[in-house]
Amino acid sequence: MRDLKFCPKCGKSTLLWDGEKKWSCSNCDYVLFHNVAGAVAVLIKFKDEILFTLRNQEPQKGKLDLAGGFVDPKESAEETCIRELFEEMKIKVDSSKLKYLASLPNTYEYKNILYNTLDLFYEYEVEEKFTVKLEISEISETIWISKNRIPFEDIAFDSQRIFLQAYLK
Repeated sequence: MRDLKFCPKCGKSTLLWDGEKKWSCSNCDYVLFHNVAGAVAVLIKFKDEILFTLRNQEPQKGKLDLAGGFVDPKESAEETCIRELFEEMKIKVDSSKLKYLASLPNTYEYKNILYNTLDLFYEYEVEEKFTVKLEISEISETIWISKNRIPFEDIAFDSQRIFLQAYLK
């Protein structure tokens, strides 16, 4: 965050980061906000098992993750669930079966920039287990794990770990 020094309006090296959410230019009073990014995570459930993915990219490459991703501009959270599940695993989702469960703040570091996110958690219950056609650039593998055998220490993101521990109580 500290690498951004030049004001996009006046071009001077007077842009200052407040340490939380905005840069301000002391020369022209320009303000650049670093707002929270929306993201979704979908808990795909079959009986007592949950479908996890293994991340194939940083951050947290090789760790367990729930399917999902960032909300695009002009897209609802539900539309994001549908798009991300299709992009990552070629799953066609019936939007009427998506159930909103909770939201939690999180952080996501990408190329040395720490993004604050608001992670929205959804449940999607399926009638039977299925085989996934993976988007290998994002996911290396999918794994069905019984609710009572989830290795919480292997979950990629704090928000998902906290959510899953509360969900399973």
